[in-house]
Amino acid sequence: MKRLFFPMVFLLITLGLKINSVREVLFKGEKTYPYLNAAFWFFLVVFVIRLGDALLHVWYARRKVQFPMPRVLHTITMAILYLSALFVILKGVLSINITPFLATSALLTMIIGLALQGVLSNLLSGLSLHFTKSFGKGDWIEVASEEGVVIDTNWRETRIFNRDSNIVVIPNNTMASEKITNFSYPNKKTALTIPVKAGYNSAPTEVFAALCEAAADVPSVLERPAPEAHLLEHGDLGTTYRVRFWISDFVHKYQIMAHVGRNIWFQFKRRNLEIPVPLSDKMKDVVESIKAKQGIPEIAAKQERLFHSLLNSNFLRYQEGELLVAEEEVGELARTVRCLRFAPGEVVCRQGEKGASCYIVISGRINGEIIYEEKGKKYSSNFKVEPYRLFGEMSLFTGMPRTATGIIDIDSELLEINAVDFALLLERNPALAEVMADLVSRRNKKNQKFLKKIKELSAQDIAESVSKKSILARLKSLISR
Repeated sequence: MKRLFFPMVFLLITLGLKINSVREVLFKGEKTYPYLNAAFWFFLVVFVIRLGDALLHVWYARRKVQFPMPRVLHTITMAILYLSALFVILKGVLSINITPFLATSALLTMIIGLALQGVLSNLLSGLSLHFTKSFGKGDWIEVASEEGVVIDTNWRETRIFNRDSNIVVIPNNTMASEKITNFSYPNKKTALTIPVKAGYNSAPTEVFAALCEAAADVPSVLERPAPEAHLLEHGDLGTTYRVRFWISDFVHKYQIMAHVGRNIWFQFKRRNLEIPVPLSDKMKDVVESIKAKQGIPEIAAKQERLFHSLLNSNFLRYQEGELLVAEEEVGELARTVRCLRFAPGEVVCRQGEKGASCYIVISGRINGEIIYEEKGKKYSSNFKVEPYRLFGEMSLFTGMPRTATGIIDIDSELLEINAVDFALLLERNPALAEVMADLVSRRNKKNQKFLKKIKELSAQDIAESVSKKSILARLKSLISR
């Protein structure tokens, strides 16, 4: 309506002035009539042009389709139509010879063109950018060392909203001459890379696995294409790798990269992968090793903490809380288990995977989820594993696949009890195997109905998990290995 307001007002004014009585009061003589008539026809044509333009905009808006003509080209087209209408009315209504105007306008155009080279350069560059479809409104682009989302482009400039919440105005001729990276074309998927150094003692296959798992554990990283790792070079300070992963939420690029980088640190620590460090940090490790051998109090305090975590957990206990072994045996186990640190969002294990270890939460929390089926429909059961509670013990005791997915909720420390540690404990305590087999079989019998709903568990897995004989055979096989 704003587009039609002014031409409609002027059209009504000229129409009113065409009335003889009104014209005779305001103007004397007939000399003004041709000019009023020309003005009437001019504003009528402008009104019709704008009406048609408004109807086109409404038509595209109702179909939720972007108007195909950019503002730059639209403004030029409208100006050409207005100017053409003016020349036609000057010649047809007022009988004015417009040839001198055209000649003068050509000369004037040349003078203006020389004076406004920069403006014309921006104008033509804006048209070129539109026709080549280098980017569009809403696209994330990088140009002239600026990165942001395109919020507007007109006849002179392109405006982008950068990551610092500032609007950056870039002239179109600069846009046309600079390298433009469009992160939103041909689709929203964009690959990001993070370079990482690892020591020469770290096996490349182990580093590849750590890097890919660190990226896959971040929810914003796409599953397809899957993350991939590459070895770039062997340098003086170690081997350089890079992990590449894909995202579709480019707005949060740096937050996602930070999450992946954090996960890489935790993955390397848990897998004992060496990250090249300055010599001063190496000396700290040597001092720590010497202190451990000499029984320095601070090292003893760490072992004491692991011992109390095991002792206070429900591992190696009857349902009533009584220990299955002597405290000295718990202390021996504390010397061999590993303390692992996890970041929020990392996956400890996934439902259906094979596993041969269990975890005790020392600090933090695990969010557990079980996906099961009932009457053809999928359901999920969620639970939380708080400090001193066990997670994943059924895979260690019975050898069946993981029955739940564990995701770290907050920064957490977990004790990992693997098959080797558990086998050594069983070897030192032969009677423990039969007691554990009895406890585990009775517990699984109570949950047998629910276990059948987990599609990753076969009938054989469930049968062996409730059979004391099968569990005992499994525990004895651990010792024999």
